[in-house]
Amino acid sequence: MDETIVSTRYWHQLDDGQLQCDLCPRHCRLQEGQRGLCYVRQRLEDEVKLVSYGRSSGFCVDPIEKKPLYHFYPGSGVLSFGTAGCNLACKFCQNWDTTKSREMDSMADRASPRQLAQAALEMDCRSIAFTYNDPIIFMEYAVDVAAACREHDIKTVAVTAGYIDPEPRVEFFKAVDAVNVDLKAFTDRFYYKICGAHLAPILETLQYIKHETDTWLELTTLLIPGENDSPGELDAMTRWVVQHLGPDVPMHFSAFHPDWKMRDIERTPASTLSRAREIARSNGVRYAYTGNVRDPEGSSTWCHNCGELLIERDWHRLGR
Repeated sequence: MDETIVSTRYWHQLDDGQLQCDLCPRHCRLQEGQRGLCYVRQRLEDEVKLVSYGRSSGFCVDPIEKKPLYHFYPGSGVLSFGTAGCNLACKFCQNWDTTKSREMDSMADRASPRQLAQAALEMDCRSIAFTYNDPIIFMEYAVDVAAACREHDIKTVAVTAGYIDPEPRVEFFKAVDAVNVDLKAFTDRFYYKICGAHLAPILETLQYIKHETDTWLELTTLLIPGENDSPGELDAMTRWVVQHLGPDVPMHFSAFHPDWKMRDIERTPASTLSRAREIARSNGVRYAYTGNVRDPEGSSTWCHNCGELLIERDWHRLGR
């Protein structure tokens, strides 16, 4: 029996005999043998199965700031890994070699939840991060890893786009301790044109995490010149965050570099990141950061009341 193929929990049969995956808003409808857009959920033997359980890659010990999470155990180490596949189709994907991979057997090692928890313990990592691709698509594996980590008081972190349906959302975010959600833009046009998705489900997920769970939340927006970096869009986004999530949710504005199917767009200027940070701060976001560029001021944490330096950062290194 192949231990990398496991039954999943969120699907149902339609009147025409197809099986609909109910994990994310795509609701892929599958005939026998077909895979969803994520590639790792497949109809086999009249049920939807995860075919990448325990198939992991990209193992690395990172500073937690690299996720980026700036307010969750600052300065600690995190064991990072991912798997193949993704349920979005972002044209700018900067991890496309894994998210778009169809070579799971050759690119991945096998690692059980208990093996991962033990590895984190031995490497003195405070947490494990599901990253590089979206952990929502390997939810059953991620939930089991989180349970194994909890036995050793190791935290779990998810880096995700937040594109998930309401029912599985409850189980997934109950399992993890912290999450950085990629709020990729603040227009449905961008989500549909660039990512093959929609904005509304992500906003619903953000409000759910903030108001219905104890999971720590931070946001990241990769600013792409001419696509999602206009002052008007950033103003609307940051106002929405303060109104619906509160002023204390950290926001990270990161620089884009040409990749995957958007190699014709230039890198994000540092000035664009600084402008986004200032727009956020002027709208009441207390902790706004720049990322993917060296900017000690924009990456450090300052007291929102008196302006005193609280945590100094230079790239991912902490100062005082």
